[in-house]
Amino acid sequence: MKAGELRELTIDELKQRELDLSEELFNLKFQLATSQLENKMRVPQVKKDLARIKTIIREKQK
Repeated sequence: MKAGELRELTIDELKQRELDLSEELFNLKFQLATSQLENKMRVPQVKKDLARIKTIIREKQK
């Protein structure tokens, strides 16, 4: 998801997305460790999306 799209969301929606992505990242790491993950590039994508969301939450809190 692009930063411009994320900036349109409210803080509550962003926090919900943060929780969803955190869960997804946990599951992806687990699948990676057990060699069940097919698309290994999904892990860095989720990490970047998570960082993007956290940054925008901080911006909105100021």
